[in-house]
Amino acid sequence: MKQTPRPRALLSVYDKTGIIEFATGLDKLGFELVSTGGTAKKLREAGLNVIGVSEVTGHPEIFDGRVKSLHPAIHGPLLCRLENDMDAKGLEELGYPMIEIVACNLYPFSEAAMKEPALADLELLEMIDIGGPTMVRASAKNHPNVIIACDPADYDQIINELSSGSLSIQRRRDLALKAYEHTAAYDSAISIELASRWVGKPEQSDDPLEQAKRLPETMTAVAHKMQTLRYGENSHQAAAIYVDPGAPAGETLVTAKVEGEKAMSYNNYSDADATLRLCRALSTDEWPETPHACVIVKHNNPCGVALGKTQLEAYEAALASDPESAFGSIICVNEPVTLEFANALAPLFLEVLMAPGYQDGTKEILMQKKNRRILTITSPNDRLAPLPRKTVRKPIEGGWLLQTEEAPVIDWEKAKVVTEIKPTDNQIASMKFAVRVCEQVKSNAIVMVQGLATVGIGPGQTSRVEAVRIATRRAGDRGEGCVLASDAFFPFKDGIEQAAMAGAAAIVQPGGSIRDQEVIDEANSRGISMLFTGHRLFRH
Repeated sequence: MKQTPRPRALLSVYDKTGIIEFATGLDKLGFELVSTGGTAKKLREAGLNVIGVSEVTGHPEIFDGRVKSLHPAIHGPLLCRLENDMDAKGLEELGYPMIEIVACNLYPFSEAAMKEPALADLELLEMIDIGGPTMVRASAKNHPNVIIACDPADYDQIINELSSGSLSIQRRRDLALKAYEHTAAYDSAISIELASRWVGKPEQSDDPLEQAKRLPETMTAVAHKMQTLRYGENSHQAAAIYVDPGAPAGETLVTAKVEGEKAMSYNNYSDADATLRLCRALSTDEWPETPHACVIVKHNNPCGVALGKTQLEAYEAALASDPESAFGSIICVNEPVTLEFANALAPLFLEVLMAPGYQDGTKEILMQKKNRRILTITSPNDRLAPLPRKTVRKPIEGGWLLQTEEAPVIDWEKAKVVTEIKPTDNQIASMKFAVRVCEQVKSNAIVMVQGLATVGIGPGQTSRVEAVRIATRRAGDRGEGCVLASDAFFPFKDGIEQAAMAGAAAIVQPGGSIRDQEVIDEANSRGISMLFTGHRLFRH
C-alpha cells in the first residue's frame, strides 16, 4: 500500500520570534518541516526534525546563500493549483510533495539602512531579500492551497484553527493580504532608500527646482498601523495612526511616550503635530538670551507663542496672548518641564502637554487633573531638536501633492526696508520671531507680537484684512507699538489702515503686490516702518 506523504511546512524567517513553538505545533499536527540556514539550525537545536532546502531541491545553496530556495522543487508546490487537474497531475509526476504552509519574513532592510555609520551601497544591497519575497508572494497568490504566515503574531491562531480542522478561505485571504502588504512595504523601503542615495534628497539643495528634481518619480510610503483610534475628526469617521519604520523610538510624535488615563485621539495627534512643529521651529540658537519656547495651539492654529528667559516666563507670555482659546488646548515646550511651570499650568484645562523631559515631581502635579495626557519627545540634549526640512504629502482627488517643508529661511541681510522710517533693531528681532510663528498659522495669517511673544493672531481667513481685524481685536491695548507679520502681501491698503488703528509700529511682509506702492504710501502716512522679505509663507 502506497504511503501518503506528510504535508510540508516551509519555515524561513529572519525574525525568529515564536518560530520554535510554531514549528513544534506543526510537527504535532503531522507536518514535515522544511527549512533554510539559520532557521533550520535553530529548529534542530530545539530537537525538531528538519529537512534542509538543499535536500528538497537536490542543489546546494550558492553564492553565500544568495540562491537557495529559487527552485521548481520549492515554487512548483507553492504555485500548484490543486483544484486544477493538470497542475495536480504535473506536481505528482514531478514527485514534488505539496507545501501547505509557509512561514517567512524578510531581512530587516530598513534597520540596515538606518545604521550609523551608513553601510556602503554593496553592503546594503546584500540586505535585499530575493528568495523570501518570492516565496511570500507565491504563497499568497496560491492562498487557497498555501497558508502564508509572515507575522509571528498569527502563529498561535493558525495552530489553533488547524487543530480544529482547517483555515477558512476568508482567514487565508486575510493572511495573503498581510503578506502582500509585507512585501509592498519592503519594496517601498528599498526604493525610498536607494532613491535618497542615488538621486539625492530634496534637503541637499536650497533651489526649489533642484529639490523638485529629487522628489521621487513614483510616490511610495511605508508605515505600519500602530493603533486604531476611537474615531477621526468626527465620530462618524474611522481612523488609525501609523508609524514610519525609521521613526526613532521616543523622538517623534508618533513614537513618543504617552502618559494619562485617556487615549490620544485623531484630533489630539493632528493638533499636537502643529504644536510640535512650531516649537521645533523656535528651538534654535537664534535667540540665545531667551532659549525657552512655549507654544499653545487650538484647532491646528497657534493661539499663543512666546520665547522667554525662563520656561515660566515663556508660558505666561504665551498664555496672555489668548487665554480664552487656550482652554482645551495643546501645549509644547522645548525644555524639560520645571516645577514652577508645572504648578502654573496645573489649573489650566488642556488636552495634551509635550516636552523633551519632566523634572522630578512635575508629572504628579500635572496629572492631578483627569483626562490630561503628557507626552515625552526625547532629544539627546534634553532640548527639542530644530525643525528639519522634510517632504510632506497631501491627498487630493485622483492623486497626491508633494512638497518640501521647513522653517522659513530668510536672508535678513537682503530684506528690503521700503518705508521712510526704518525698523529698530528690537523691531527686527521681533520680526524674525513673528515670521517664524506666522509660517505655522493657517493662511491668510496675521501675527502681532510684542518683543518675543504673540499678542494677537488672525488665522485662516479668506480675506487678509479680516485676518488683521481678528488679530487686532485679540491684541486689544497690547497692539500699541507692536510688530505685525503677514504671511503674504497686502493686496490693498485697508490692511495697513486696520493695523495702524490697532497701534502697529512696524510691519513685515513678503511684498509683491501690484499695489505695493499704495500700501507703502499708506504705511508712510501712518508713520509705520515696513520691511519686505520676498518670502511668502502660505499654509493652506
